[in-house]
Amino acid sequence: MEGKVTFSLHDKCEIIESITEEIEEFMLWMGSFGKQEEGGVTRLLYSEAWRDAQLALAAAMEQAGLEASFDWVGNLFGKLPGTETNKTSIMTGSHVDTVKNGGMYDGTFGIAAGVIALKYLKQHFGMPKRSLEVVSLCEEEGSRFPMTYWGSGSITGRRHVEEIALLTDENGISFREAMEAAGFGSGTLRDSRRQDIGAFIELHVEQGIVLERKNLNIGIVEAIVGQRRYTIEVTGEANHAGTTPMMWRKDALGGASGMTQYLLNAAREQGAPLVATVGRFEVKPNVANVIPEKVIFTVDVRHPDATVLETFCHRFLTEFRKIAEEQELHVQTHLWMNASPVNMDKGLSAKIERICKSHDISHLSMASGAGHDAQMFQHICPSALIFVPSHLGISHSPQEYTSPADLAVGTAVLIELLYLLGYKEEEI
Repeated sequence: MEGKVTFSLHDKCEIIESITEEIEEFMLWMGSFGKQEEGGVTRLLYSEAWRDAQLALAAAMEQAGLEASFDWVGNLFGKLPGTETNKTSIMTGSHVDTVKNGGMYDGTFGIAAGVIALKYLKQHFGMPKRSLEVVSLCEEEGSRFPMTYWGSGSITGRRHVEEIALLTDENGISFREAMEAAGFGSGTLRDSRRQDIGAFIELHVEQGIVLERKNLNIGIVEAIVGQRRYTIEVTGEANHAGTTPMMWRKDALGGASGMTQYLLNAAREQGAPLVATVGRFEVKPNVANVIPEKVIFTVDVRHPDATVLETFCHRFLTEFRKIAEEQELHVQTHLWMNASPVNMDKGLSAKIERICKSHDISHLSMASGAGHDAQMFQHICPSALIFVPSHLGISHSPQEYTSPADLAVGTAVLIELLYLLGYKEEEI
């Protein structure tokens, strides 16, 4: 059964209205799993709220006419089987976990849109030629255990069971113990690694302010920034605050402050899209009348170009060492995250742009300043990342919000893209 799916931002037909209402209801329903008194949502990996959400989603997928199944790490798949069984699947979706007391849109929207999209396509066009799948990825945030992209990384082969062996949460519960308590673990269900995915499309709230400020409906992500995170330890000499002359001090805080100021000024000088952040700052002994002996702080630097990222990091680290030497301090740097920039598939991005242009949907090609599961999938298949606006750019907060109308437009774009790939079998 074939036809053409037509959508427009200005189309007031019953289809768009039904999508808008359905999306809003789905988001509110999902927001009830892990809802906090403060108004946010906490749905940490393998927690009770997480498990309840995944099981409820599995039932919702079945009700939508999809075949629901889990893999051994807890990724949930809803499949609309294709009539041509020798073809790879087209997959969409996002992550079900949240940060502590986060919002109800981050990750969840991509899952809700995927379920609604596949349900709509089945109802209006029957079974696709190529299988279509929506995935509710078990984990992306790293909020409970020091492990990010466990869901998409397990599917793509970039995360391995050996990596979780010694991981525990803040309560001392091991990763494996939590997994097994939730009903998952090696040997319980099918393997996570997939080699039959032909393309991955992630629909996500922007988590930034660009689309809203520019009054645009869709962001087509060209690249996801590379990230480098460091821990910097500056060591001086503790001494009496009243009896030690300024000229003879080895003040770790003074040195660290100079380093921080240099970093921020250098980032401003470099200009967008580079960003640099000092996110944690710890002073020892942190006493009013003692010269600080040690300061530990973190540096987070991001840019979509690997060369620019490398050059900037080399520059500020060189300056940090210079500042330390001038002030007779010792500085140690530890690089603990080094994620390279990832370019999204140009062919899929071009299709999304074509859909937007054909329906007069305002759009922008842009970079993502945050990491997403799509960057993991891009290592094994063509992948795309689509943004819808975030009100005031607020994310990871109970105040996170995107209007139902904006959610509906993003879902409409996803529906047409999945139609082109699954029913029309356009080349990926």
